[in-house]
Amino acid sequence: MSPRTFRVVVLPGDGIGPEVVAEAVRVLQKVSDLSSNFKLELDPRPFGGNAIDKYGEPLPDSTLQACKEADAILMGSIGGPRWGVTAKVRPEPGLLALRKALGLYANIRPANLASESLLAYSPLRPDIVQGVNMIVVRELIGGVYFGRRKEQGVAPDEDTAWDNMSYSVSEVQRITRVAAQIALSTNPPLEIHSVDKANVLATSRLWRKTVTETLTIEYPQLKFDHHYVDAASMFIVSNPKKLNGIILTENLFGDILSDQASVIPGSLGLLPSASLAGAPSMPTDDFKTTLGLYEPIHGSAPDIAGQGIANPIGTILSAAMLLRYSLGLEKPAAIIEDTVRKVLDLPDVGGLGLRTKDLGGQIGTVALGDKIVDVLESLYQG
Repeated sequence: MSPRTFRVVVLPGDGIGPEVVAEAVRVLQKVSDLSSNFKLELDPRPFGGNAIDKYGEPLPDSTLQACKEADAILMGSIGGPRWGVTAKVRPEPGLLALRKALGLYANIRPANLASESLLAYSPLRPDIVQGVNMIVVRELIGGVYFGRRKEQGVAPDEDTAWDNMSYSVSEVQRITRVAAQIALSTNPPLEIHSVDKANVLATSRLWRKTVTETLTIEYPQLKFDHHYVDAASMFIVSNPKKLNGIILTENLFGDILSDQASVIPGSLGLLPSASLAGAPSMPTDDFKTTLGLYEPIHGSAPDIAGQGIANPIGTILSAAMLLRYSLGLEKPAAIIEDTVRKVLDLPDVGGLGLRTKDLGGQIGTVALGDKIVDVLESLYQG
């Protein structure tokens, strides 16, 4: 049987985006070269500030069409001072338009230590952070960010502004099912911690009721509980292991909690993310794909762009998530993650480990990518 070909659109982005995306592309290309049952077709497209400079808009029609036809999308961070808040055309609306056009309603952000050798980099005590392994599953295109609003200065009541938060049962059901599918992808299944503010908000009461009914009826094998958002935020600092598993929450709370949890590993350069248009593809789905957009959680860092010191690990781990959640390719995804752990544990000449500058080391972006590709090949063939 001939290998299945998957099409992956690559959006290099701005600032350090092209540098870190290039290393993730090398990893994906190596995985494709080493695999006999699938191949990856990597298709770079303009997006963000670089697209504004060339085409006058952040999301050219040709890029959007390519993304719609792709099996998955790998993206670098966008934006920078050249396209700041006073610019006539900015990159960020292009990202919002892309999410909306593709229906990317489920955001997935793991928060864990890529290697326990990094314990000292966390702002939390080692005994608190050791063993933390949580995944924030955030509803991405609903809630207060997408509700009706009125700005100050608009009549009537020109001194009043408001934002409307609303959720439907179907919106909560579909994000709950995504969380459940991810929970079932491990053995044993992960526990789900649903986060809301049901003691105050009507939308949260709908959220809690719908999550409870969906999980009880459709996924009786899964364990779950509920937490108020203020309590959950305290646990992330004082006892994050209490929330190990999946944190399932709505858009606003997920935005805040995922950023808070991202501090735990000690560097934004280590963390990946995914935004999906449906439940994740699983290895048993026989190459069924789920469209997703994969990117590191850090920004474009224009202050260090072009210096070759950016950490590519978050982008490389995003590529691993792409293989797992969009293409159902668990083995190569797990090998990439194992490779990253092994490389972070390797000593270098100075005894600091193979670390980029954000982790106190001196190794460059490309040199770290070289080592990851070398170790990946040895693990794949072994």
